[in-house]
Amino acid sequence: MTLKVEGDPGYGSASAGGRFTALDSSETVPLLIPDTEQQQHVWKPLSREELEKCAGGPEWKKFRSRLVLCFWIGWLIMLGAAITIIIQSPRMESPSLHWWQRDVFYRLHPTLFMDADSDEVSHASRVSKRLLYLKSLGVGAVILEGLFHHEISPTNLTEIDQSLGTLPQFTQLITESRKEGVRVMLDLCELDLFEQKSGNNTDAMTLSGPSEYIQHSLRYWLEHGISGFGICDTDAAFSAKTLMEWNVLIQEFSSQDDERILMVRQTGNALPALNVSIMAVNGSLVELVTKSLIPPSHHPLSPSEVAEAMEASLQMPQENWPSWTVGGGVPWELQRAVLVLIMTLPGTPIIRYGDEVNPVQDLDQLNQPLALFQSLSQSRVREEALHFGRFTFLSFNHSMPSSGLNSTATPPLAFLRSWGCVHFLVLFNLASEPHTLDPDWAPSLPEGGVFVTSTGLDRCGPVSLKSIKMKPHEAIIIKLFESDNS
Repeated sequence: MTLKVEGDPGYGSASAGGRFTALDSSETVPLLIPDTEQQQHVWKPLSREELEKCAGGPEWKKFRSRLVLCFWIGWLIMLGAAITIIIQSPRMESPSLHWWQRDVFYRLHPTLFMDADSDEVSHASRVSKRLLYLKSLGVGAVILEGLFHHEISPTNLTEIDQSLGTLPQFTQLITESRKEGVRVMLDLCELDLFEQKSGNNTDAMTLSGPSEYIQHSLRYWLEHGISGFGICDTDAAFSAKTLMEWNVLIQEFSSQDDERILMVRQTGNALPALNVSIMAVNGSLVELVTKSLIPPSHHPLSPSEVAEAMEASLQMPQENWPSWTVGGGVPWELQRAVLVLIMTLPGTPIIRYGDEVNPVQDLDQLNQPLALFQSLSQSRVREEALHFGRFTFLSFNHSMPSSGLNSTATPPLAFLRSWGCVHFLVLFNLASEPHTLDPDWAPSLPEGGVFVTSTGLDRCGPVSLKSIKMKPHEAIIIKLFESDNS
């Protein structure tokens, strides 16, 4: 390719003394010079035969095998590191609980559902209906009171009070209960067990004394499927010798799938001292010790007295697995709050007949206590933190400002149930005035949460702890979560 340049005749000439010589008026200048060497080495793709020859070479095979080996070695290293992290990371293992630690107990008198005048068929139908009702509430064990005629001495422990029904009816009750998954226990509190006269009882004539007669009676009921017995710490049976004898008998009928237990009702602030250590009694001879949340009284307690009793119970250290019941007279307006308390504390709740349907003054709220009990029972079974989580009592500053409260008003109560990273906050306002929580009352707690249930069953959805205003006589359960995980 050439470029022809035509211009002035003087183009290309220089003045005198210049460096250029004269050129023709018509000139050809080559702009691109062909590269003969580049044309000789043009790139061409390899053919199939050439590729197969290169891929099958020894160098390529060695490189490929080393690459595959490095991949699997790296994969195994990452897998081992992941397994090591999982094994060494702390885990919250759910404890293996006994049935008496998992179930809700229900204490009642047989006259409430047994009718001696009814025939066997109608009685069985009535019992089945009652058992289904208790099962729907989440009840796992029933404690029968007043089964024996304790006012007449001596007491025949192999026969029930005839005014309550016949023995076949009662044995049928035990059979139906076990079919429905509800265990039956017998309450022997306040019975003069050691005043039995063998001469007045034909079954006891062959027995050498009251102790062997009692052993015979207990064995009789254990053979019929009774899951355990309850006594009081004021009974003569509450002694190291008797507890050891009874424990041996109960263990004879116990198995891994059908464990029988002995329960003691504590009437005072502490169990009476025995000749053996109390740890030995609580650990092996007595599986369950029932304590009263509210002290017994002959008149309904005031809200401040109930609050003081609750706070004293919450701050009391529990070395062994506790079981709770309500012993004192609680005002009707506080009964639902106490129900929330007994169902959210660590341990076994023991509910008396009628506690699940507490009386209310407002007819519009007539069914709320029953729904509240079902909600609490389901939450306790579903949530590990409410079942066996760690318990932390939260102190309020009694001098902090609150709306509608004076300095002498009943302060709120609160505690935390925690299991792993799950936390449940339980709040109580036992006063008859509303209470607004101070935003800084618990700075270490997460700010956000969601309502689980409340005594009024009228709270749901998310909530901020800085904006809670509690109603009078209200209890609230809140499931907390971190703000970045919401």
